[in-house]
Amino acid sequence: MRRRDVLAWLGGTVALPRAAQAQAQADPALPVIGYLAPESPEPFASRLAAFRDGLAETGLVEGRDVAIVFRWAEGRYERLPGLAQELVARGVAVLAATGGAPAALAAKAATTTIPVIFEMGGDPVALGVVQDLARPHGNLTGVSSLSVEVSGKRLEFLHEAVPGASTFAVAFNPTSPTTPAQLRSLHEAAESLSVRLQASPVGSEADFEPIFAGAAARRPAGLVFTSDPYFALRSRLLADLALRHALPAVTQTRDFPLAGGLMSYGGDFTQTHRLAGLYTGRILRGERPADLPVQLVTKVELFVNLRTAAAFGLTVPASLLIGADTVIE
Repeated sequence: MRRRDVLAWLGGTVALPRAAQAQAQADPALPVIGYLAPESPEPFASRLAAFRDGLAETGLVEGRDVAIVFRWAEGRYERLPGLAQELVARGVAVLAATGGAPAALAAKAATTTIPVIFEMGGDPVALGVVQDLARPHGNLTGVSSLSVEVSGKRLEFLHEAVPGASTFAVAFNPTSPTTPAQLRSLHEAAESLSVRLQASPVGSEADFEPIFAGAAARRPAGLVFTSDPYFALRSRLLADLALRHALPAVTQTRDFPLAGGLMSYGGDFTQTHRLAGLYTGRILRGERPADLPVQLVTKVELFVNLRTAAAFGLTVPASLLIGADTVIE
């Protein structure tokens, strides 16, 4: 049995870290890290803090030993290739491509010489980011979790929380390179559970309200979100919509149940970003990407919010609670 921690209700937001609020001018005497991310600084605050922690493990502190130049895509994945090219033109010493496969692929396309450290949730080999996990070759290495691979398991857990259900809604990002594999996994899980899926693409934040309202009208038993930074970093918005429409939902990140959603199942983003920072520091200390195997974070965490379950009139089975890493009461 895995340890369960009972958490009090958490509110508020994470304080925005220093130097992430604006594009600070880098000290020309310091080596420069180019930091490429799919979102904006505020929702990325805790992830950036973890990245800095990893850097610190190698003895490097921003502002004292290294400078960081940021490029934020503001949720628009199509901007990532151009932003990656800007960092390459800037002549950064290392390019940290965090927050998923789109950033990693943009960084790979932008340079074959500058070391690239990626952080993502999918299979880097299947997505063409690296050739081999143990021997990445070339100028890329990084960290991957199992968030993408467990999309089908999210459906299974939601079905366990809503027994006897026959239909579930699915929200997916059509621009993500991991979406086809995740949808296949979800359909395979649905077939094994003998349930139907109603899949809806999300093109922008404006699509969220219609998806929740439409799902409530069609009355599926719940809503499953595929793994994607676009969803993970909008957890509070999604939790508010789920509560407003009384729709049980599951996402990849703990931020969702901590904000009031029903449950989450996915990798620990703080660990993956810390390891990305650690690898970035090791590169700056003189190691080569080709000599650093891709690290796989295999721990997957299940969070369940019992307060939300009670509001929805659900009795979460003991078997699900026993297996949860954290139960919010």
